[in-house]
Amino acid sequence: MKMSAKLNDSQNLIEELSQAIGTEHVLTDPADREFYAMDVYNFRELPLAVVQPGDVGELQAIARLAAAAGVALVPRGGGASYTDAYLPATPDSLLIDTGRMNRILELNEADMYVTVEPGITWAELTAKLGEHGLRTAFWGPFSGLKATVGGSMSQNAVSLGSGNYGCSAETALSFDIVLPGGELLKTSSAAIENGTPFFRWYGPDLTGLFTGDAGALGIKAAITLRLIPAPSHFAAASFGFEEFHAMADAMAAAARTGVVADNFGLDPKLQQGQLGSASTKDAVQAAWAVLKTSTNPIDGIGRTLRMAAAGKRFLSGFDYSAHYVVEGSTRAEVNAKLAQVRRAIGSLGTEIANTIPTVLRAMPFIPLYPILGPRGQRWVPMHGILPFSKVRGFHDRLTALYDEYAARMEQHKVEKAAMFTSISTTAQLYEPVFYWEDDRTVFHRRYLPQDYLDMLPEYPPNPEGRALVKEMRGRIQELFSEFGATHMQIGKTYPYLRGRQAQAERLLREIKRALDPDGLMNPGALGL
Repeated sequence: MKMSAKLNDSQNLIEELSQAIGTEHVLTDPADREFYAMDVYNFRELPLAVVQPGDVGELQAIARLAAAAGVALVPRGGGASYTDAYLPATPDSLLIDTGRMNRILELNEADMYVTVEPGITWAELTAKLGEHGLRTAFWGPFSGLKATVGGSMSQNAVSLGSGNYGCSAETALSFDIVLPGGELLKTSSAAIENGTPFFRWYGPDLTGLFTGDAGALGIKAAITLRLIPAPSHFAAASFGFEEFHAMADAMAAAARTGVVADNFGLDPKLQQGQLGSASTKDAVQAAWAVLKTSTNPIDGIGRTLRMAAAGKRFLSGFDYSAHYVVEGSTRAEVNAKLAQVRRAIGSLGTEIANTIPTVLRAMPFIPLYPILGPRGQRWVPMHGILPFSKVRGFHDRLTALYDEYAARMEQHKVEKAAMFTSISTTAQLYEPVFYWEDDRTVFHRRYLPQDYLDMLPEYPPNPEGRALVKEMRGRIQELFSEFGATHMQIGKTYPYLRGRQAQAERLLREIKRALDPDGLMNPGALGL
């Protein structure tokens, strides 16, 4: 009888949702629910339905119906996650796909802010703002073709603009948050009488409370970001290093100058992948993108000729490399900034052809092909953010851990790599990456285009390799914790509450109870 009553309740909820937002936007097919409830790495529970609100009113209606039924709400952005962030922790869940909420609600050029819905991608937003000569300060991760503004605000993200402007949260001015029961909460200067969302800091920072919350405190319905004039000039430089410590010291020195817009470092494995994966078609597209984004034809032709001359030899002879972009309003400004980067790095590295950062600045948002390895392997990253002073020690301990696992990794066809990014002037992101031969999931088959999948080999299931990756990720997480690392994309994976000061944890739990007394907002996120 209890099972029958529960089924009837679920059916009634589905019917009410269909009436509220339209039957076509309430997905109940098991294949749809499985895909949307799976990320790059994992799957937990099948939700009751995937709901696709079209505006804030429909989102509020969903929240009211879910609260009345005692059903959890789990928001999903672009889907390129690996920390269980939008994976339902209970089958009594509605997964909220924000893809239909993808509009620019207000572009205020006088007050230099833009308000958007959470489902707009960084690529879409950047293109629209570019038509007005504007840009957000932080302007997205490299996955911005799929990654949404809402996802980046809920998870925190770095990449484009992070050298100058930090992580995604530092560009947010204000949020409209849908709470359980459908109430709408506004933050910052938008929360006062006659206010607009032009300024974030007015007393305690309520906007900051909802950055990086993984949807545990509410669902973002509108997001306001600060604008800057789109820089008209950029310059790029790349450096090769014979060993890790030289690269780490150089990246820290360059970050401290405060002039770096974008940067990233590559280990030997990722360098091999970069050298081996470019096709003739890729090269032509890259050259065309560089020409289109250059300030004048002569500048563009010069850059493409230098790229052609470098060919695939631009990283030869170096195990590690670091790549930099600076930006400004004049050629003299960017040249001066690049000179500062060169002085900071000094004799630690050797300057090499700047092919990689030049292409990535011309094509900043790349297709998400890397969610499979270069030979079609399964892929999962993890990361930690460390102070510069602890990077060397962490790397040495991680190297020893890899040595410990070397034989098992070879046996079970598991490979490792790493990428590095400095964030503003104070922190270094260290991103270990794993590849292993294994079968594809529903996520890979539906997320990636079939013509790309057809180019890659497929593998039989490899549960031993999968288990080894999980074991090693656990060991690396312990190592990150030992060195006091922090994390973005916390989701339900990183141990946000482990070892947290008692008073801080108590306050966080009290905030959660005040906003979400029945625990219906993304249960398990942040460990709450």
